[in-house]
Amino acid sequence: MGYCPNTPDDIRQMLEVIGAASVEELFAPIPAGLRAKSFDLPPGMSELELMRLMREKAASSGADITPFIGGGIYDHFIPAAVDHLASRAEFYTAYTPYQPECSQGTLQALYEYQTTICRLTGMEASNASLYDGGTAVAEAALMSLRITERHKVLLDASVNPLHREIVNEYLHGLSAQAVEVAPQGCASDLKRLMDSIDDQTAAVIVQTPNCFGSVQDFRELANKAHEHDALLIVSCYPIALGLVASPGEMGADIAVGDGQSLGNHLSFGGPYFGFIATRKRFIRNLPGRIVGETIDHQGRRGYVLTLQAREQHIKRHKATSNICSNQSLCALRGLIFCAALGQKGFGELAALNYDKAQYAKSVLTSIKGVELLNGGATFNEFTLTLPRDAAEVVQQLLDKGVAAGLPLGGYYPGMERALVVTVTEKRTKEEIDRLAVLLEEVLWS
Repeated sequence: MGYCPNTPDDIRQMLEVIGAASVEELFAPIPAGLRAKSFDLPPGMSELELMRLMREKAASSGADITPFIGGGIYDHFIPAAVDHLASRAEFYTAYTPYQPECSQGTLQALYEYQTTICRLTGMEASNASLYDGGTAVAEAALMSLRITERHKVLLDASVNPLHREIVNEYLHGLSAQAVEVAPQGCASDLKRLMDSIDDQTAAVIVQTPNCFGSVQDFRELANKAHEHDALLIVSCYPIALGLVASPGEMGADIAVGDGQSLGNHLSFGGPYFGFIATRKRFIRNLPGRIVGETIDHQGRRGYVLTLQAREQHIKRHKATSNICSNQSLCALRGLIFCAALGQKGFGELAALNYDKAQYAKSVLTSIKGVELLNGGATFNEFTLTLPRDAAEVVQQLLDKGVAAGLPLGGYYPGMERALVVTVTEKRTKEEIDRLAVLLEEVLWS
């Protein structure tokens, strides 16, 4: 966005309107001891000099590192149309579309976004987006407590550990209980999960592909949960849905995930958006806002905020959530991304991820001492065990310009030699082969 400074005359006129003698007077309520002494800024630069400086800083920030790291955030190609359309002023500067008479473009985009999420997940209703994937999982857990009027959820420990931490924090604040169920190797322990379901269980939370990269079918788990009037919540990686069964096909009641992989840049960790979709019968328990289609007094099609169960909009004790921040611009990027690819292109993208990961799996496991831990199907991530501490190996490879993957030791005690490797469509055969050469060199030279 461009920067438009105020002229001295602009400042003088604004101060006159508010009755202040100077800009400094506006800061008078702040005690002198709490004010910034200096921002330690360098002398001013010309635009040419500043652009040169920023390019130098960008070159030293690791932007040239080849990433094989995922863990919920992925390096996917973004078509130029996404940046171009999402940067249009009517979208880029718009805020919450409270007034439908002047927000039809934004409202229609969000309506189409909801439709896209429903088609991806196989569900019947979606809201207009959430803050990120982690809070989407937490929101789904809170939904299950409201729907079932119970206070316990079963949380598969192969769900993203950062997302599990968010769920535990929110349930703790509500005096609810999250019971974690350990995985079996790199897969969800379906038998133990099903044996743990009882009449006090509000929901079972699982993820596919999980944090180890394993893909599983949860149909049997869904049936078992429903026998006890509990819900099944499935956290999913949207790109994988071009190839694997959707949460809806598996009988899930709520589907959630992080939308970063749908047309949003890595951007040092954000902003991204979360998505949540459910069955129509649970729509009034969805957090946030839901855009609906209607007609005006002349019979013309239009769009409005149909449901707004946020604590900002209604009585707090009747609200579904107060953590349902909406990321409309990021969600718009997700919509444009999906529309640009289309159903066929989306499937081809998923297949490309799978094929390249399979090649990487075969090349890397041919290295002495490197073994595959996943016993079943995977998508574009898989877990390797190394003959040495994985975190140390990753650090050595970073020095050589490659982010080799996500070491699991910090999240799973006893898995210090385990490494999750991610291969998206952007990784070339040459890059995969180079990773294999460097990994072997670090391990054995």
